[in-house]
Amino acid sequence: MKVLTTPPTTKNPPEQFTGDVWLDPVAFPQDAGQSMVVAKVRFAPGARTAWHSHALGQTLHVTSGVALVGTRDGKVVRAGQGTTVYCPPGEEHWHGAAPDSFMEHLAMLDNAEDPSTTTTWLEHVTDEEYGRPTAEA
Repeated sequence: MKVLTTPPTTKNPPEQFTGDVWLDPVAFPQDAGQSMVVAKVRFAPGARTAWHSHALGQTLHVTSGVALVGTRDGKVVRAGQGTTVYCPPGEEHWHGAAPDSFMEHLAMLDNAEDPSTTTTWLEHVTDEEYGRPTAEA
């Protein structure tokens, strides 16, 4: 067993996020053959990711606040504390906080064989896309 050193909180870059978003790494590969990555991500009200996809999919678990998760087909789900949302491999999506609520989630994924291809970042989510009507998760 080993106790891991806690890396510092980082503010996510504006090229990939709208608004204020902070990331705390939770788990990352420790030994050969491992690929799991987990991060605690905190979003200010209205903050969100850009459109993106993951080579091996992504699981989001909302730990506090209200999350919005959108897909290219125009669907936006509203997910509260305790809700888990899965985005399959290659699905272009975005996620962030509702306009009136801070939100924190655990983001869980596996690195691709080439970690640089794990996440494909795309364009920013427009205010119109962010403001679409929501369905409860």
